[in-house]
Amino acid sequence: MKSIYKITKNKLYLEKSYYKLITMVGILICIIWVAVVNTKPFSDFAYYDEVARQIAAGGAWGDTYTSVGYSIVLGGIYKIFGSSLAVAKIFNLILTFFNYILMYNILKSVELKENKRKLVYALFVFFPDNIFYNSILATEILFTTILLLITLIYHKNIKHKYIIIGTLTGLNTMIKPFFMIFFFAVFVIEIILKFKFIKIVKHSLIILVTSILIISPWMYRNTKLIGQLTYVSNNSGIVLYINNNSQNHYGSWMPASEVEDSIVNKKEYIKANMTQRNKMLSDAAKKWIKEHPIQFVELGFKRLYKTYLIGYSITYSFNGVSMNKIMENILTAYSSIISILVAAISIIVMIIYSKKIICSIFNKEKVNSYSVYNLICFYMFSCMYFITEGQPRYAFPVIFIMIYFFSNLTVIKKFR
Repeated sequence: MKSIYKITKNKLYLEKSYYKLITMVGILICIIWVAVVNTKPFSDFAYYDEVARQIAAGGAWGDTYTSVGYSIVLGGIYKIFGSSLAVAKIFNLILTFFNYILMYNILKSVELKENKRKLVYALFVFFPDNIFYNSILATEILFTTILLLITLIYHKNIKHKYIIIGTLTGLNTMIKPFFMIFFFAVFVIEIILKFKFIKIVKHSLIILVTSILIISPWMYRNTKLIGQLTYVSNNSGIVLYINNNSQNHYGSWMPASEVEDSIVNKKEYIKANMTQRNKMLSDAAKKWIKEHPIQFVELGFKRLYKTYLIGYSITYSFNGVSMNKIMENILTAYSSIISILVAAISIIVMIIYSKKIICSIFNKEKVNSYSVYNLICFYMFSCMYFITEGQPRYAFPVIFIMIYFFSNLTVIKKFR
């Protein structure tokens, strides 16, 4: 009996040592990357930094055009520790370390064999994007931190968990406005898991109502600024418009002025406020989609391809960096190959698993709740990218999902 206890104790010690070692090596690599690769913000990243500095200095908290949740948090960090890129990147490293902890606890909370758990954790920690994003001032790390926290809470049996999830959903909506639809993802997940319908509706409504309450102060602020009811941001229309038109052949960003007979060149658009412009652009995009359904679907798949299967997201971190071109190319090739391989295989596995999910709805076949949760979340993100815009950095929040399904490659028939 004593020897069994000793063996069990040693086994637990070795398991803990494994996770500690992976965590320490992972965060050390991230620190080295940030220290060596001094990325300079550009485009959206420069805007987030600019607004954060304004907030820290007591200035404007952005306008109503784009979401500023990340900039508000970063502005608070700047206010306390000073407005510098070093502070922002240290904040990224802290979030990354927290993401490791969250991922570890998620894996310990769900039904998984220990070998699979170890594999998924190691792949997550050493996944290229989770390393090089630490030098970029992007929304993705903070957004993913909140998403992982939601994931952990969803798989825990705790009091008021749907209120907490609703609160976190509202906070993440301030970073990426489309995340408000997460309540519907929970609705679909629990339908598949065969919860009682009354409970499903109750849980979904709690998340929706709580998240609305969380974002309502910002909506009130935007409404007061514009003079009419305004959501947390006003850029959904322009995103939809520039990505869904007859001049867009690649499913990526293009200048709105280059759209044929562009709305942005018309007098009524120029005179309109931001909310009115947003609606005009959105209506025009929706009209084009209705009139060009085949083109829209083609662009949608191009957007998904750009998001998951093009790689090259590491190039975001090379802006302003003096690095040998050969080294840049080697790192880009390495990162892209891993990203594309994991994405391609995981998508195939998810498609196969989707068939199992559909069958489970009509019979008594048991499915693993964590697999269902991950699958529906992946489809939620993919549907948004299919409709709106695709680019490599949008894949970041679903890395933990793709890694999970990638790890199931050899056991497709054993999915539970």
